[in-house]
Amino acid sequence: MRAATRDSSETLVIVFARAPAPGKAKTRLAPLLGARGAAQLQARLVELALATAVAARCGPVELHCAPRLREPFFLGCRKRFGVRLRAQGRGDLGERMHRSLARALRAADAVLLVGSDCPVLRPADLRRAALALRSGADAVFAPAEDGGYALIGLRRVSPRLFAGVDWGADGVMTQTRARLRGLGWRWRELRTVWDVDRPEDFLRLQREVRRW
Repeated sequence: MRAATRDSSETLVIVFARAPAPGKAKTRLAPLLGARGAAQLQARLVELALATAVAARCGPVELHCAPRLREPFFLGCRKRFGVRLRAQGRGDLGERMHRSLARALRAADAVLLVGSDCPVLRPADLRRAALALRSGADAVFAPAEDGGYALIGLRRVSPRLFAGVDWGADGVMTQTRARLRGLGWRWRELRTVWDVDRPEDFLRLQREVRRW
């Protein structure tokens, strides 16, 4: 599979991911799957997110890696999916996302960023997000059932959208909407999706996602 590479006017797609290291990936699922099983799940989720991003054909795809770029797993993803690798760098989730999005918007007119926790995101969701940005929205989101979001797309960027957000709480999307109103931005929201973080999410994944 190869990422589409077109001109800079198209939408850059970023996949944010952590390395699937046993004991450090999907730790809340370790009681159900074991440390190695949780890491294997993380690897499959990252690969699915990359496959979705490439299949959307919105534009070039990058994999932004943590904690280190030159993990064998990430190098394998680069070869398999034809994506560019970048390091997420230091800071909390908001700082890392802001840095990645701001850098992308120096070269592209629009950018989408997705995590690797949402197996129900489809290529069509990414295409709808890209269309919303092309149609004049400043931002677009796929809200998540846990109160966060699984996708963010931007045509412009501000640190106010990320600074001081309580990323571990269930009000991330609510806080983000307040920031958007304060900035005076126009935004769109896609369908609400769900992440795989807890044992009950994994059981839901097995029930509802045919590809699993």
